[in-house]
Amino acid sequence: MPVSEILVILLAGLGAGAINAVVGSGTLITFPTLVAFGYPPVVATMSNAIGLVAGSVSGTWGYRRELRGQWHRLRWQLPASFLGALGGAWLLLHLPEKVFASVVPVLLVGALILVVAQPKIQEWAKRRSEAAGKAANHISRTRMALVTFGTLLVGIYGGYFTAAQGILLIGVMGALLPESMQRMNAAKNLLSLVVNIVAAVAFTIFRFDDISWQAAGLIAVGSLIGGAVGARYGRRLSPAALRGAIVVLGLIGLWRLLV
Repeated sequence: MPVSEILVILLAGLGAGAINAVVGSGTLITFPTLVAFGYPPVVATMSNAIGLVAGSVSGTWGYRRELRGQWHRLRWQLPASFLGALGGAWLLLHLPEKVFASVVPVLLVGALILVVAQPKIQEWAKRRSEAAGKAANHISRTRMALVTFGTLLVGIYGGYFTAAQGILLIGVMGALLPESMQRMNAAKNLLSLVVNIVAAVAFTIFRFDDISWQAAGLIAVGSLIGGAVGARYGRRLSPAALRGAIVVLGLIGLWRLLV
């Protein structure tokens, strides 16, 4: 592998790790980079998923304080992500990639709309809770079921394609949960980590010879550093700034998917 290719993939991994920790669309950097260097799309998807596990670990660790007090909900979301990732990995191993690739732009647009509308949605939900005599942070069984089901669907998507799964998770949780952006971002990092680990293990077991371990290793090194950097500075962003970053990077990702 030429030195120039090594450096570019390392930098792509670093950028993806940082973006995943803050927003969750880092695959839209590393995946096109691998394809540009001649890796087949499925090989690039699997190698990328394995490499980004390291960045998910460092990003989740960086947001560990924001995870406190969320385990009553995550105990349902984590199994949903796990099962969804298994289904998504199975789909990648058995279906052509173009099946989901055609749906990604629509999902991404929907998630971005939810992110933008989140403050209004949460305010509406708060008024409804108060009118019903319940605490503003009350989560009904119906809402918890919807969050869990939404997490399952995003897990399927993430196990198959991975790109922008973080934005989809923020969109689902923002529309249904009375949580701050930073706390949802912490949960998003943990749930994405579960999906990435499941997908990486499945690809390693069933398609070991089709994975570019050099590319995966370079992305892992870069994303490990990037995840730590992204978590350190992303936690300092205001809710409005974080929401703005998600929308901007989501639109850039949408453009890259469509062009």
